[in-house]
Amino acid sequence: MKFAIKTLKPRNPLVAASRMRRAGVHRGGSARQQAGRALRLELERLRPSP
Repeated sequence: MKFAIKTLKPRNPLVAASRMRRAGVHRGGSARQQAGRALRLELERLRPSP
């Protein structure tokens, strides 16, 4: 008599590595956006009015 054993779905090996590294959010995007907004406001302020 043969038994059929269901195998589990293979796990993604990259997930375990990222969890060990404590992967998280990337930082710096909001500061870059804020600097861009400030630059645009400054350029608008310096533009001569008609």
